[in-house]
Amino acid sequence: MSEDYCLIDATRPPKADGPPYAECVLCREPTEYPDSYKGITLCPVCEWQEAQRTACSG
Repeated sequence: MSEDYCLIDATRPPKADGPPYAECVLCREPTEYPDSYKGITLCPVCEWQEAQRTACSG
C-alpha cells in the first residue's frame, strides 16, 4: 500500500550541459535547462519557491 499523499508531478527537464539556457517562466532569468526544452522551466530560485508553495503539509 502506497503512503504517497503528494499528487504533484516531480518530473523535471534534463539539465543543460551549457548555453543556451531556457528562460525562467516567472522571472525571465536563465535556468539550468536547455533552451531546446519545450515546457515550463524555472530558475533555481523560483523552483525552490514553487516547491515551498506546493509542499505537502502533514
